[in-house]
Amino acid sequence: MKLFVTGVNHKTAPVEVREKVAFPEHAIPGELDRLRSGSGVAEVLILSTCNRVEITVATDDDADPQATLDSLLVEARGAHVYRYEGRDAIRHLFRVAASLDAMVVGEPQILGQMKAAFALSKSAGAMNGMLESVMSRAFSVAKRVRSETGIGQMAVSVSYAAVELARKIFGSLSGKTVMLVGSGKMSELAARHLRRSGCSHIFVTNRTHSRAVDMAAVFDGTAVEYARFTQMLPEVDIVITSSGAPHFVITREDMQRAISARKNKPVFVIDIAVPRNVEPSVNKVDNVFLYDIDDLQGVVNNNIEGRRKEAERAERIVSEEVDRMLSRLKVQEVAPAIVGLQEQFEEIRQSEFEKLRRKHHGMTVEQLEHVDALTRAIVNKIAHGPITEMRRQAGEPEGGQIVDTIKRIFRLR
Repeated sequence: MKLFVTGVNHKTAPVEVREKVAFPEHAIPGELDRLRSGSGVAEVLILSTCNRVEITVATDDDADPQATLDSLLVEARGAHVYRYEGRDAIRHLFRVAASLDAMVVGEPQILGQMKAAFALSKSAGAMNGMLESVMSRAFSVAKRVRSETGIGQMAVSVSYAAVELARKIFGSLSGKTVMLVGSGKMSELAARHLRRSGCSHIFVTNRTHSRAVDMAAVFDGTAVEYARFTQMLPEVDIVITSSGAPHFVITREDMQRAISARKNKPVFVIDIAVPRNVEPSVNKVDNVFLYDIDDLQGVVNNNIEGRRKEAERAERIVSEEVDRMLSRLKVQEVAPAIVGLQEQFEEIRQSEFEKLRRKHHGMTVEQLEHVDALTRAIVNKIAHGPITEMRRQAGEPEGGQIVDTIKRIFRLR
């Protein structure tokens, strides 16, 4: 069997190309069946996401499915399309599962998407052999990368960095309340992350009250009149500002009053606005933790460098796992020959044992059991040498020739 991967992704093709070749989910089962109906294709996986469209197939050794695969990506000819075969295909699948080929290295979404594609292929009966083994191993490799490296533990977006900092300040975010001042995109993303992390309620204020109402509806929160939002500060644990105001909308005095009313319970202030919305001296108020866009970007930059180093460790894990997978596949290739040799030896043993039993009618059951055990032991010892050699040679560059020689010697098909 041979393995092929053909596809386009965010590195090779712009979104206008990717969307032309993307597969609607409802159309994938039909495409899986169509691919398996010709070109010697035995197994198929179609992965179609916003950032990549890939078709992976396992074929008979003498099959070449490339023309068929290219026809499915006809809108992405030339430099947009990448192709991998054999070892390179396995390495690519392992890297994708481990999020080393993602737009943001270390982000875990692609693993869930691959598992969904795997389940769809399985349910359609399009995966039941070598490709299934490779994909199952890819998921294990991704798990190993997650557990042995810190590649996914460092925030690499400004909005998520804000959440990670909040978690460091408060420990748990469960039950914390948030105030959004303004309706910038980054503050909205940060609020989404905070809500998913356990924050209980989100207040929203904006100079245009209708926009505050709309934003509050997104989070099932509460809109607050802009003229009185500073009066609400004692009630919130986290403040995110992204107002377009040309001046400070939160002053040191505002936060001093809020902290006093909160009896010194800490407040985390995230100022994502440019120009800044929060007076910098707010950071001098005890138990107020102020971070602006440059602070958050610094965290992100450090984390990107950290992820790069962790990615290098992950690449070494992938290379190691690719070698293991290839060794397993090669052993699987000689498995039929090993089984054939064992069956041939057993047939000879059984035939000779039956001749002995018919010739010597006076042998007791105990004597026959001794002879049966003796002949089994002899056959196993004779078979051990060639079987061990076939398994050993399966992983060697020229091992195929040795295995073929052993098969000819013992007249195995």
